Amino acid sequence: MKEEKLEKIHVDLTNHWAIVGESFWATPLGNDIFRLENVPFYAYGLNFHDVVRATSDSTEYKPEIREVIEPSGHRTFRVYFEKTINREKQEEILDSMKNLGVTYERANEIYFSLDLEAEGDYQAVFDKLDEFERNNVLEFETCDAKIEGSFDDLPGGNE
Repeated sequence: MKEEKLEKIHVDLTNHWAIVGESFWATPLGNDIFRLENVPFYAYGLNFHDVVRATSDSTEYKPEIREVIEPSGHRTFRVYFEKTINREKQEEILDSMKNLGVTYERANEIYFSLDLEAEGDYQAVFDKLDEFERNNVLEFETCDAKIEGSFDDLPGGNE
């Protein structure tokens, strides 16, 4: 079996509070269709293994994600730990959700993107994160689309 080469694709996030765009590794499936191969850190309405259409206005630019063709069923959460929570405790907390179908990627010392597999228990993960938030351990957000037809944040959002 031939292994497919990954490509970089992009999404503009002009309204996002932290970044103006995000790039993803993706498997090209042909005809401007790609499967996302990493968990989003900033975009909304995109998840690991979603199949998307991405085109470029110029060969000089990465293909831009235009729409989700086939949702994977995965769900994304983003977590910001309180600065007083050390790395070991952060990983212990996140590892405690592996049995619910959660894996995670670290962006920096306090910020993580969590992937919930399609068969995972969304409500149980949400409830567990909500409990940690009430106990001032972390803050979290779900990453469902905020604007229909866009992967961006709301204009003026989160300021």
